[in-house]
Parts: sequence; C-alpha cells; structure tokens
Amino acid sequence: MKISRTILDEAINNSILGPDQADRLIDFLKNRPDAGPRFDFTHVLYYLGGMIAIGAMTLFMNLGWESFGGWGIFFISLLYAGIGLKLTSKFQQKGHAIPAGICATFVVVLTPLAIYGLQQALGLWPDASVYREYHKYIKWHWLYMELGTLAVGAILAWHYKYPFLLMPIAVTLWYLSMDIAAMLVGGRADFELRALVSMYFGLLITLLAFWVDIRSRKTMDYAFWLYLFGVIAFWGGMTAQHSDSELSRFIYFCINLGLIGIGVLLVRRVFVVFGAIGGSIYLGHLASSVFRDGWMFPIILTAVGLGIIYLGILWQRNEQAITERARSILPAQIRELLEARNI
Repeated sequence: MKISRTILDEAINNSILGPDQADRLIDFLKNRPDAGPRFDFTHVLYYLGGMIAIGAMTLFMNLGWESFGGWGIFFISLLYAGIGLKLTSKFQQKGHAIPAGICATFVVVLTPLAIYGLQQALGLWPDASVYREYHKYIKWHWLYMELGTLAVGAILAWHYKYPFLLMPIAVTLWYLSMDIAAMLVGGRADFELRALVSMYFGLLITLLAFWVDIRSRKTMDYAFWLYLFGVIAFWGGMTAQHSDSELSRFIYFCINLGLIGIGVLLVRRVFVVFGAIGGSIYLGHLASSVFRDGWMFPIILTAVGLGIIYLGILWQRNEQAITERARSILPAQIRELLEARNI
C-alpha cells in the first residue's frame, strides 16, 4: 500500500495522527535510503536526462565516432567516464541518490565503447562491424565488451550500492547469453536457438533476482531490474517457441497463470503484466482457432471471468487467515521478504 498525503490527511481527520506527526512522517519516508524512485516531476527529469545521456552513448551512437579512430574513442570514453564518476561522488556527498546512481550507470554503459576503441587501436578487432551494431546483432566477438562491462558494473555496484546499476548488468547478461549461443554454433544463432537460450537464461536471471531479493530484503530493492529483464527474457523466449500441440499451448497458459500468482505473492508487477499478456494470447488463440465457430465459448469465458471475480471476493474475506497459514510453512527468510514487500 502506498502512503500518500491524502491518506495522512484522513488519519489526521480521524485523530489518528497530529499534523506535526504527519509532516515528520513524510520527511522521514522521503529521506529513507531505501525510499527509491517516485513518479514525480523531479524524478521524471532525473531519469529522462539519464536515459538520454545513456542512449546517446549506446543505442543512438552513430558512425561519426568512427572518424576518431580506436585511440580517440578509447580516450574520449575514459574522459566521459571520469566526468561520470566525478558527478557520482558529488551527488552522493550531497545526498542525491537517484542522480548519483544514474551517473554511475552511465559509466558502466561506456565500458563496451571503451573496450571497442581499445580493440580497434590495438588491431584486435576481428571484422568490419562497428560499435553501433552492438545493440542490434548477435556476434561472438562482442564477448570481450560484455565481460568487461560486467566487471566494471560489479565493481561500481559493490562500491556505490545503487539499485539502478543492476540495469546495465542485467542487459549485458542477456546479450552475453545470446552471443555465447552464437559462438557455440559457429556463427549467428537461428531464431529458435535464440528463443530457447533466452527462455532458459531468463529463468536463471529470475532465480538470481529472487536470491538477491531475499538477501536485500531489509535494505534497498536491488532485485527490480533483474526481475524485469529476467521475466522479459523468459517470457519472450517461451512465447517465441513454436508448437502445433494444444497441450503445449495449454501448458503455456498454465505457466502464465503461475507467473501471475508469483507476481501477487512477491508483489512484483512484471510477473503479473506478462502473465496476463500470455494468458490473453492463449485465450485469443482459443477464440480465433479452436472455438472459432462455437457460440458457447464467449458465454463460458464470461462465466469463468465472473467466477474469478467471486473468488476475489472470497479471497478478500479470508485473506488474512489464508496468508498467515501459508506463510507459516515457508522458510523464515522468505517470510521476512514477503512481510517486507507488504504493509
């Protein structure tokens, strides 16, 4: 449950809190180190500016930079990284955690560009491909750039401990899995192999996120970005699998229902969103293919939907008792995690 000014005002009107207590509570919550980003104009500006700067050195990099040559790209990257680290330290000293985390992340995303420039300068670059293709194509020789990015990301994440630093690490792990698959098959991996690798890699990253979630349950949310990219990779790879079997499609539907349940349990919306999309895809398949001419299908589906609403009512009535009984059989660390994610 999100605590807002409106809720606190209601508490004041009901004599639960005094005005001074409400103001002190708001200041306390805003200044907590694990308060995290909020959807307000200040934080929107932070992330908008940060993503523009990060995008400029990654997705939007153009061929003009190739004119600087390998050493030019390498030293310009080091200069930018030095500026990023300086700003990170400055923002950290002033207590601006979000800008500090964004600037540290900017340094991490510069790493593949710096390694690319160094390889070009030393004559170690294996073919005619250029840096702008790094985010478009799967090739084995991106591995050095990815391993270097992971190393720098791990060092900065350990030193600064900002959750946003896990974002480029998660993306790089995804890239790495694809490029390793291409290397193992001796070239560019076909679509089916990429989908399979993405699915299993996403599952591993999601499990890693769960482990990180348990370890950081009493501090900041370090698992968010790992969950996000892990679920995207797993769900995307699973959805891209081809099958003509209705049984496998039904299993796909059940897995998506499981994602929704996990999302509710862990209070992670990314599971719920993709689980709902996957469930809708399956129901759309039933409506357009299996029961295309069946007049009973919409009626049955409506009844199922109303039944689910009724289950929601039953759940609301008995949520406390069911939750306490279910959590009593879980390990202590998982119980603490669930309690920390709920009010």
